[in-house]
Amino acid sequence: MDLKFISTFLCFVLLHSSKTFGENFINQSDLETYIVHLESPDQLFSNSKDLLLWHQLFLPTNSNHSSRILHSYRHVFNGFAAMLSSDEVREMEKKRGFLSARPQRIFQLHTTHTPSFLGLHQNVGLWNASNSGKGVILGLFDTGIDPQHPSFNDNRMPKPPLKWKGKCELNVTTYCNKKLIGARNYVYPDRFPLDIDGHGTHTSSTAAGNFVDGANFFGNANGTAVGIAPRAHLAMYQVCYSYFCVEYKVLAGIDDAIEDGVDVISLSLGFAHSQSPLCYDTIAIGAYWAMEKGIFWTGSGTVENGAPWILTVGASTTDRKIKAVAVLGNGAEYEGESAFQPTNFSRKLLPLVNGKYCDLLHPIDVKGKIVLCDTNHESYREQIAKTVKSAGGAGAILMNNKEGGSTTLAVYDVFSMTQVTYKDGQEIINYMKSTPTPVATISYRGTEIGDKHAPTVAYFSSRGPCLQTWPISIGGETTSLTFNILSGTSMSCPHLAGVAALLKNALPDWSPAAIKSAIMTTADLVNLGNEPIQDETLEPADILAVGAGHVNPSKANDPGLIYDIHPED
Repeated sequence: MDLKFISTFLCFVLLHSSKTFGENFINQSDLETYIVHLESPDQLFSNSKDLLLWHQLFLPTNSNHSSRILHSYRHVFNGFAAMLSSDEVREMEKKRGFLSARPQRIFQLHTTHTPSFLGLHQNVGLWNASNSGKGVILGLFDTGIDPQHPSFNDNRMPKPPLKWKGKCELNVTTYCNKKLIGARNYVYPDRFPLDIDGHGTHTSSTAAGNFVDGANFFGNANGTAVGIAPRAHLAMYQVCYSYFCVEYKVLAGIDDAIEDGVDVISLSLGFAHSQSPLCYDTIAIGAYWAMEKGIFWTGSGTVENGAPWILTVGASTTDRKIKAVAVLGNGAEYEGESAFQPTNFSRKLLPLVNGKYCDLLHPIDVKGKIVLCDTNHESYREQIAKTVKSAGGAGAILMNNKEGGSTTLAVYDVFSMTQVTYKDGQEIINYMKSTPTPVATISYRGTEIGDKHAPTVAYFSSRGPCLQTWPISIGGETTSLTFNILSGTSMSCPHLAGVAALLKNALPDWSPAAIKSAIMTTADLVNLGNEPIQDETLEPADILAVGAGHVNPSKANDPGLIYDIHPED
């Protein structure tokens, strides 16, 4: 064989191998997902393929471009998400058009009565003026959705607006209808975004669930379940794995939602760690570009928000309680809450013992007794109930720690139990110290409406510039139950998204800034007792706790004065 040919062939092999070696030389463990932000290109790209090719020019020359770029963004900002090493990022910084690159963040996921509590009633007021949100499209970013939940029936729903460009993933038309008009999955792209967690189903039905008669939670909170904007359309963008959401997938969903034609975006997400400076916050930047296109944006990461174009939401209580009263031997009664309402629990006063944190009860004889448990520990309510029940306890009184204050929750405990406030818990401890034979029982009194302290700011509400709304709502969840009661700013956020949808219909020419202004300037600062709104200590809430106040949808529809602002301002 010709030696010249052999040497040329070997040279080619070595060159090809060195190229492959350059890619393989990078340890895969050194790579992580970066969000890369670029300047606007000199030319406009007519399609996403051309934009992707331009983005690939910023990648290392020795890399496999197709495997490195995870998503190319068009609408939230100009840039992409890619697997890169820190050395590669430093090289990328030298290229013309580069702005910034940083590792992606991980986000965490933060009703039969609340529409009535907010003054929303059929055929009158804002529901009448806004056609209950008819024709408005809400985009929710969450854990997916249960399309067969009754809240997503399309009775009396109009067809989607002609502007709608979204789709139902995998063309599963049996899952989508005139209510649920879009469903995309960024977590498992080859599957329908079916909600196995319940969080996304709950937030979606809270924002825009259709009317469902006969809803209840284990026989409590009976009524017609309905979302805030029952005639609005829903589009679900599944961007979360259970309670965690990676940033580049969230951004990919937002990018598509803007192009799909949503009118309102709702993100019940928060940060697992400290917030980035605003200039590097890609979620806030994406929200800005959405706002520029007329999309209203609401989120639940209150204290972390420094972007005035986002409406951020705190958490407060409603006037509904599912009562379970702790009755002591001295005649004192302390109102608590539990969604477990047994009809056969003994009215007889039983021995009362202090189980402290109720994580280890072996040294204490609790059989047939009521056990007082402190929440100032890592044990969760469900764990405490199981521990006391398995030890033979007849029931439990769960007392808040100081941080929890007066915020109590109606949780289905599957055990005789009530949660009382911190102050009442201290009174119960004092009673136990005053007698050698303390006794107590739990009296279950069902659903009651009209708490004059409502709304109060919940202890878990973020503090910062925000608008208060309600945390406790009934909505769909994919369990053996059709409806559930959940609490948190995650549940507050879709309420405001629903209110924005109503105003979008009633005031179609208003900008997102005008709608936000109307909501905030008309918010209530007093409770049902006509006293200043209180925090979890039942003292007047300060400005960082109460924010602009508690939303009043009917007033927002006729604010009198609004503060509008344009994107360029």
